[in-house]
Amino acid sequence: MGLPLGMMIEVAVAVLLATTIGYCVVLNKRIKNLHADRAALQQMIADLVQATTMANGAIKGLKATAIEADERLNQRLNDAERFAIELANHVNAGQAVMDRIAKITQAARSPNDMREPNRAGTALRTLEEHQRRRENVA
Repeated sequence: MGLPLGMMIEVAVAVLLATTIGYCVVLNKRIKNLHADRAALQQMIADLVQATTMANGAIKGLKATAIEADERLNQRLNDAERFAIELANHVNAGQAVMDRIAKITQAARSPNDMREPNRAGTALRTLEEHQRRRENVA
């Protein structure tokens, strides 16, 4: 027959052994790549944790700033409302003074009323009323 049976078995074992060695080399390369990817993945996770921590700190700072800005805005709105009320009061008081002055000047210029002492008395009473109102407002 040509080759003895022992030789064929040894050749088959040698082929299987070579195939196993080749497969082990391929697996070794894949395992090395996997370990390299694992290290890169761990680094990415560490970076992500650090970025998350920084973002949380920034969010806390932003919240504090927003609360402070809200408080300032509320304070300024309250001040503005108070000033608007004061301004409206001053405008009303000014309008009342202007009305009294108009009445006084109208009474002083009125040619129909020839009673001179009465016009002066009316003007004096109007001024006295104005003075009392000013004292009440203050």
